[in-house]
Amino acid sequence: MRSARAIAAGLAVAALATLASGCGSDGASPIAAAGVEPQPRGAITIAVPAPPHELDPLLASAPVDRLVTRQLYEPLVERLSGPYDDVRQLPGLALSIQPSDGGRLWRIRLRSGIRFQDGSPFEASAVVANAERWRTTAAGEALLPGLAAADAPRPDLVRLIFDPALPDLRRRLASLRLGIVSPSALRPRSGIDAKLASSGGAGTGAFTLRPGTGASAVLARNTGWWGTPHGLGPAFDQIGLRVVPSANQRLRLLRRGDVEAAWGLPAAVASRLRRDPLLSGLPAPGGASIGLERSVRGIEAANPPPRLSAVWLTRIGTG
Repeated sequence: MRSARAIAAGLAVAALATLASGCGSDGASPIAAAGVEPQPRGAITIAVPAPPHELDPLLASAPVDRLVTRQLYEPLVERLSGPYDDVRQLPGLALSIQPSDGGRLWRIRLRSGIRFQDGSPFEASAVVANAERWRTTAAGEALLPGLAAADAPRPDLVRLIFDPALPDLRRRLASLRLGIVSPSALRPRSGIDAKLASSGGAGTGAFTLRPGTGASAVLARNTGWWGTPHGLGPAFDQIGLRVVPSANQRLRLLRRGDVEAAWGLPAAVASRLRRDPLLSGLPAPGGASIGLERSVRGIEAANPPPRLSAVWLTRIGTG
């Protein structure tokens, strides 16, 4: 039997899908197209093998760390869609990125009016501090080779200068490891050879990280996220990360309906779950897989980690 918590949380969100489609089925029409902005409510729970540890997006490598940092920080280059079968594709923090001089100079125009979770403004000077960090650290230099300088002619414009030219900068700036962090959380704040001193409030993402019970954690909705007025989500008030070291136990919790997703399952599990009428599975990097209730929508692939602001539920299984 499904737990009362899972049913209550899912029914709240399923009701939103019903409003969108008129029937609550998987074929819900896009809410954004109808001009309706659904309000986030309810919660889902993801079983993970370990608590998040490295919350610096530049350094995060473990699957759980990458999943969490994906929700806290945003790269400059993204194409975003909202939950509930939203078909739009909106740019992220950077509205445009244009090269000149054969890819040696790049002009990046930024969204205005965004703030980091710590309240400081996201503007060109903050991106320059991040660029200085990328330029002067080994991890950043490996992702953006040849970055020679950065400047901010105006608050919504950044210029990155490369020597030699870097023609594929758009693709590189979409890396989750280049998530923008608040200069207030960097030591030194200039970004030069800087370390992330505190992850609390350091991102612009749709969720903030809060401690949960024991080793567990909670991704709580960032009520000031810039994407919400554009209908980009999140669909949930919170996402619980339930630490369950045993892969077998994570799978049992998923099958019982006590969690809506299970991270870090054995690779062979994905194909078996796809034959289950209530569950599904996705292959994940490193010979692993991810198990999902079929009611979970918006997670199409495990690599890179999904934006959980675009995740929603469509129905509740009765198994």
